[in-house]
Amino acid sequence: MTIFYPSMLKIYSECPRKYFYNFVEKFNMPQSNAPFEKGKKIHALANFFIKGADILKLEKSLSESELNAWMYLKNSEYFKMKFLESEYQISAKIEEYWIGGRLDALVEDKNNYYILDYKTGSIPKNPIYDFQTMIYLYCIDKKIKEYNTLNFIYIDLKNFTDYKITLNEQLKKEYVEKLTNTINQINSDNIYIPKKLQNIKCNCNNLKICVER
Repeated sequence: MTIFYPSMLKIYSECPRKYFYNFVEKFNMPQSNAPFEKGKKIHALANFFIKGADILKLEKSLSESELNAWMYLKNSEYFKMKFLESEYQISAKIEEYWIGGRLDALVEDKNNYYILDYKTGSIPKNPIYDFQTMIYLYCIDKKIKEYNTLNFIYIDLKNFTDYKITLNEQLKKEYVEKLTNTINQINSDNIYIPKKLQNIKCNCNNLKICVER
């Protein structure tokens, strides 16, 4: 059974050839992990904190930039709510397909639910219709069913701001349509990879293979 994750749908929407290399041929160009180290530390620290671990020594090991990001997150209004899940794998069926992902945290206050996503980089350019937003809200809506509000919160640890999206019936309808349309395209698309591509304007790290094939 194939589960479609946000990264898969995002990559396909950007470049079907890249999707083909990454998820059909399962070939990925190596890349540096350095840009992701700060995010990994913050996510691990948040998970330990949520589970009640003593994080004092870990906090002391953070750089100034990491500590500033962590303190913004730790002092967030959402971190004062009731924690339900942390680093939680989610999935749900949408028509005949399965979609899923791994959310950073799920919190609740007076039957209002908040999906938290910590970003040490930039939040999506169009967060309301980002595949991560759509998939996570859809999956948690299927899981909880009854609530006052269901919200997705991007916590921007780079610019120290939050972005909130509240699910409603119109958005839910649009999400189902956008997600199923994209997956239908993937399943029906005969991704053609020419031997030589001309006038390519692309910074994709698969470009060299794409041109040489």
